[in-house]
Amino acid sequence: MPRLTDPVVPAGTMTAMPQPTLERDGLVLRPFEAGDAPAVVAAYADPGIRRWHVRTMVDAGEVASWISDRADRWQGERGGDWAVLRDGELAGRAGLNAVDLEEGSAELAYWVVPGARGAGVAVRAARLLTDWALSDLGLHRVGLEHSTQNEASCRVALRAGLAAEGVRRSSVLHADGWHDMHVHARIAD
Repeated sequence: MPRLTDPVVPAGTMTAMPQPTLERDGLVLRPFEAGDAPAVVAAYADPGIRRWHVRTMVDAGEVASWISDRADRWQGERGGDWAVLRDGELAGRAGLNAVDLEEGSAELAYWVVPGARGAGVAVRAARLLTDWALSDLGLHRVGLEHSTQNEASCRVALRAGLAAEGVRRSSVLHADGWHDMHVHARIAD
């Protein structure tokens, strides 16, 4: 079916550039590397990360495959994942899922290792990645969904400038059952 409007971001925009490294506010967001595997396994061993994420990472082989898939997602213009570094150490992950260049949207995702919680790492990483996605990449909307039970993620979303929009009832299956999800978004100015 023909479109009535041009794509918000032309196809090929992401593949035409290397995935960027972003730096601000004491954080570095860079593409995941093979050497990150042990730190990612350790992160996913944390009950706090496992509780709110649908996947597990139980060994270095699984993580190596996941890291390799990150580059494929970028090249396929479906998403991007960044290792969040603080003082040179893996402090978390920030990512764009469900990238739709034609419609100009993506879904933000993040987690933070226990030792970096409470220091504003998630807020700064979310803000930095959202700023880049809306300005440099040219998206119109960056959304975020989190379980209504995950109050910390709600605070991060709001502090990072993603306005609350509503609730999707019984929307995502977690290990303990179906969760209602808060919906947040930031729109390009």
